[in-house]
Amino acid sequence: MPLPSVDVAIPCYRYGEMLPTAVQSVLSQDGVDVRVLIIDDASGDGSADVARELAASDPRIEVTEHETNRGHIATFTEGVIDWAKADYTLLMSADDALTPGALRRATAVMEADPRVALVYGAAIDWFGEMPLPEARTGAGGTVVHSGHDWIKALFARGANPVSSPAAVTRTSVQKVVGGYDPQLLHTSDLDMWMRVALHGDVGFVAGADQAYCRGHAANMSVAYEDSDGGVRDLRMRLGAFLALLEKSALLESGNRLPDVAQLERTVRRQLATDALLRVARSYDKGTYSDAVAVQLVAFAAETVGDLGTLPQWWALRVRRAIGPNVMPKLRYFVLPAVTRRIRQVGRDRQLVQRGV
Repeated sequence: MPLPSVDVAIPCYRYGEMLPTAVQSVLSQDGVDVRVLIIDDASGDGSADVARELAASDPRIEVTEHETNRGHIATFTEGVIDWAKADYTLLMSADDALTPGALRRATAVMEADPRVALVYGAAIDWFGEMPLPEARTGAGGTVVHSGHDWIKALFARGANPVSSPAAVTRTSVQKVVGGYDPQLLHTSDLDMWMRVALHGDVGFVAGADQAYCRGHAANMSVAYEDSDGGVRDLRMRLGAFLALLEKSALLESGNRLPDVAQLERTVRRQLATDALLRVARSYDKGTYSDAVAVQLVAFAAETVGDLGTLPQWWALRVRRAIGPNVMPKLRYFVLPAVTRRIRQVGRDRQLVQRGV
């Protein structure tokens, strides 16, 4: 019986020194047949030379070199749509790596259940130390969610729980879903996972680590770190969720999300609450910035309209009354009682709204 096949696309922009670790972590996977495509996006720093040397050492490796930089969205799509043809597809950055057995564990879930379109697992934060940190690689267990239920859980969370190198998609579904959305430069991965989940179930590999995500000075997420308290990040997350609702509306009824209005209300409240919590924590930690707080509160207000419907708004008003200089000294004494009262106010409002 043939082994499951996995095509792994590895975009690379000036990460040549990190490529060997990433590629070797793929080629050493057991229980699967793998191919690797390294896409050098006009690095111009010798990364393409490293890629060619790797390809010369193993026939499973291919290299594509861009003459001009096309950006990460176009490069991602080139790998997962234009090139991939195996049973399953994985997109991983050149600065990340897979844990031993990751592809075997992920593909086993989809081999056992053809309805599963996406499988992901935990990722280990890694800062380039060698050897790689020890990972959990036992059999663990698997949890499979209905795609629509999983999407609803993400709307309630308002965040992306999936690390790209830890996510394997069914290629046939990936082709239907299409490439990465150029309108969502920094949340295109969140958008992709939800779009895949519109067409199938989602599996989670429990009890094992599936990938290493490297942190370093050149990492995209570090380079994109906000100086505005995270307002841009919140806006882009909201944009991804709202875009998903629009894309869902274009699908056939079987794949289309129900209760769209409720989903939008849920994610708006969650992201607005997140914004207010960031301000509240700045009071508690003694890092309050009026300029940042104004932006976060403005985002929350425009996202939900009436801030008074959010329990966290009332908790923030208490902190404002106490002041940013005094609050760090009082938080251990004041906050427990305030938190209990805010929660009760929230419960009372919900009862009224339900007509109980």
